[in-house]
Order: sequence, then C-alpha cells, then structure tokens
Amino acid sequence: MKKSTHISSHNNPNAAPGQGTLAVWAGEQTVHWMGSTQVPVAHGVSFGYKNIDEWLKVAQGKKPGHIYGRNTNPTVAAFEEKVKTLEGAEAATSFASGMAAISNTLFTLLSPGDRLVSVNDTYGGTNKLFIEFLPRFQIGVTLCDTSDHKAIESAIARGCKVVYLESPTNPTNKVVDLARLTAAAHRHGALVVVDNTFATPINQQPLKLGADLVVHSATKFLGGHADALGGVVCGRRDLVSRIYHFREITGACLDPMAAYLLLRGMKTLHLRIRQQNQSALKIARFLQTQPQVASVFYPGLESHKNHDIARRQMSGYGGVLSFVLKGGFAAVKKLLPRLRYAHLAANLGAVETIAGPPATTSHVESTPEERKASGIPEALIRYSVGIEDTEDLIADLQAALKP
Repeated sequence: MKKSTHISSHNNPNAAPGQGTLAVWAGEQTVHWMGSTQVPVAHGVSFGYKNIDEWLKVAQGKKPGHIYGRNTNPTVAAFEEKVKTLEGAEAATSFASGMAAISNTLFTLLSPGDRLVSVNDTYGGTNKLFIEFLPRFQIGVTLCDTSDHKAIESAIARGCKVVYLESPTNPTNKVVDLARLTAAAHRHGALVVVDNTFATPINQQPLKLGADLVVHSATKFLGGHADALGGVVCGRRDLVSRIYHFREITGACLDPMAAYLLLRGMKTLHLRIRQQNQSALKIARFLQTQPQVASVFYPGLESHKNHDIARRQMSGYGGVLSFVLKGGFAAVKKLLPRLRYAHLAANLGAVETIAGPPATTSHVESTPEERKASGIPEALIRYSVGIEDTEDLIADLQAALKP
C-alpha cells in the first residue's frame, strides 16, 4: 500500500485539494506505462523479476512491487489509493464485492466468543451475516432499534468487540449519530466499522467522526455505472493490514478490469453526487405532497426523525430515497412498471435511476418476517436517483402515481 501523493493547489500550495480534485487525481499521478494518461489495466496474474534478491525484497515488503494478482495488482492499487485519499484514511484494501468487504472485515476482527453490536435495519446481506452466519461461529450479535441511541449505547456498555453501523441505512434511510456512538464504543474498547455506501465520501466521512474503519460497496455510487462489482475497506493501517492478510488468503480479490472501471467511474463521483443530492431532495419533497404516498424516507427532509443529526454529520443527503405507497404491495406492482426513466433492478447508485421493493432488492435474501423485524414495509419502494433532469423524474413519478 503506497503513501498518499500530495496534490498542491495552484492558488495556495499549502491548501488541501477539494474532493472533486481528489476524485480525479488521487492514485493516478504515477507515470504510467508508455506515458499513458490513464491507469493501465494490468491483466497479468504474476509479476516477474530478473534476480532473486529483488524478488525477495518485494515479497518481504521491503521494496514496492507486486508478486501475484490474488495479493496485489497495480490497477487495483490505484483504485485503493483513490478511495483511501477521499476517505482520509491511512490505508485501504479492496474486494470482489461489497459483501466480500463486509464479511472479510467481520471475520478478521471477530473470533468465537466475541460479541458484535449493530442496528436492526442494515442492508439485507449484512443482516444475514448477523442472524445466520456469525452465530454459527459462536459470535454473539445484538441488534438494536436503529432509532434508539440509548439502547445502542446500553448494548455497547455490556461489552463487545465490534460496533457495526450503517448510516443512512438501506433502504429506510435511517440515520445514526456516528460521533456519539463511536465515542461510546471507544469508551468500552470496541472497534467501529461504518458502511458509508449510501453517503459516499463526498457526503460523509466517518473516519473524521471517530470510526476505525469504513466499508463501501464500490459497485454502487463509487463506480456509478452499474458495470463493475467491487468492495473496499479503509481506515487504520494496522486494522487494514490484518483484513488484507485475511483477504489474500481467502481470495476475494478485486479483478483488475473491475478496478479500472471503478477508477473511471470515480472521476465523476463529485459531479454525480452533486446532481443526485439535489434531485433526491426535490423528489422527496414532491412525493410528500402526493396523496397516494403514505410516507417518505430521506435524511434531507426536515420531517426526517434524525434530520438534525444528518445535517450535522453530512454535507449532502445522498441519492437514495424510499417511500411507502398506500395500497400495499399491489400498489407497488402497479406503479413500478409505469416508470419510464427507471430500471426495475436490484442495484443503486448508478447514473440511471433504479427503483424496486426490498423483496427484490436490498432484502431479497430475507423472509417477509425478517423484513418486518427490520422495520421494512413490503409496500416500500427504494428509489435510487440517477443524473437525469430532475423535472423529468418528477413528471415520470407523477404520471406513474395517477390512478
């Protein structure tokens, strides 16, 4: 893992660059093969050396370089550097998918007899780890009401190894006070992992709020084009090194072509997020006025239960909103096919708008009973706003909502 490259400002050489500049340049200032201005895709599985001494130095970490693609790769390293820089982390390592990042992180940090504290309505795959897989390894899991900070703090105070937080949550857009809960975890010797997929480093930086590690499904907003799977974890160097070692042995490495696509997508991250933030807030306010809509969940709304927390810890409220229709799941099945400018698909964070219910998207692996336990209505629609013209998306929803 390379050290961050300092990027100076033309106006003030001592000023830190903005997130837009970092999204374009971070991890990409090395001189590339044949002077290419873009990071090359290194498809080679292995990297050769002319003498054993040099090879040994690289293998022992005494000299920069690469040995084998399951361990490290130059294209992948550039992606990791970009995410690391945007999140303000000491180190980063990547994975074949977001769930690989989450599962590898948890299995690195937790052992039989340990305990994890989290919230009820995390992403469905994460929730499955909590209720199905971790208990099989004798790892205790306590899931708390996401909106009850005192209950979460009380669970932490009873002792735990890891506190796992997601804010905003997928798909109900609940928000937790990251600084408050991180402080509570550290008082009791616990590590804090935050899923920052919904917010992205453009809107929220959990490490600055005290978190030890941040995870992303890079498949979503980071890549932004729904054409590459990937995950990443960044944070403290000592923790990331442990997670990297677990990943290099278990093998869930990021493919270099996927890393290239994610790198390319991240160059426009700040522009995409700016548009998606603006559109999502306008669309959420529009949906609040519609008689067919029972409730709207978006942190940017003043009516959101934890809007004050979101306003304090986020610089933007994200590109995903959700809303519940009157009329139950039948109303969902009626509305979704009417949308002209939305893929009905199990993804989010792309340049195109994507919509769907939890039963086929975030919590497809969960039973109706498990979704209910997580506070997720069957009549909820997760609406991931793309970069289309806001007025067109509002008109599309308005037409679809007509009786």
